[in-house]
Amino acid sequence: MSDVITASESPWTAPFTELSSRQFGKLVTALRREGADPVRKGRPWSLPLEDRVLLVATYWRTNLTLRQLAPLSGVSKSAANRIINHPGPALTLLPRKRFRKDAVLIVDATLVPTRDHAIAEQSKNYRYSTNHQVVIDADTRVVVTIGRPPPGNRNDCKAWELSGAKDAVGRTTVIADGGYRGTGLVIPHRSQRGQAELPAGKEEHNASHRKVRARVEHTFAHMKSWKILRHCRLKGDGVHHAMFGIARLHNLTLAG
Repeated sequence: MSDVITASESPWTAPFTELSSRQFGKLVTALRREGADPVRKGRPWSLPLEDRVLLVATYWRTNLTLRQLAPLSGVSKSAANRIINHPGPALTLLPRKRFRKDAVLIVDATLVPTRDHAIAEQSKNYRYSTNHQVVIDADTRVVVTIGRPPPGNRNDCKAWELSGAKDAVGRTTVIADGGYRGTGLVIPHRSQRGQAELPAGKEEHNASHRKVRARVEHTFAHMKSWKILRHCRLKGDGVHHAMFGIARLHNLTLAG
């Protein structure tokens, strides 16, 4: 193997993208079709599209600084920065616009600690974070959309609307936890004032509800294995692009 990380050698792709060589090739082909590698004037890219995609994925996976990452890919620090800022957004998931009539979705929020205080606020994890509303398909567990992140101190009811996730799913049935009261989503039953316990039927419904809703927690566990979502140094829309890009890679791993 060479001294730098390169997509031309298949053993490098799986550890940093979780994709097989075939899946990685299909991703690069799709990106070219979407216009991620246009012919541009001036100095050409120092790396082919395959290696640029791998560099971005490596950055998201390891959360290394650019000073550490650039030598691993055989480019300068400034070149690595340009690559992350250009192909990174192109990697993002294309949100689903249509859903089956019988589709059931699950939404939940996750906080991503973010260094850019212009878009983040202190949240319940006591860190400056952004709130990401992630919607998955209850049957396939693929991510169908992610809302634009409001500051982390927004409650889930407000973030659901502010992020655009509510508009993205339309009238599709959506399951959520008890933090989404008053939103019209399917949430667990709650005992009323003075009520000692719920009727047996409602308790059974809540148990079934928890079992289905756990699928989005499993999605978060997988996505948070990408270290950039534990402490994001990107500014502006960088954290949003990273969430969408990781969601796309997550969906590809589910597709097999």
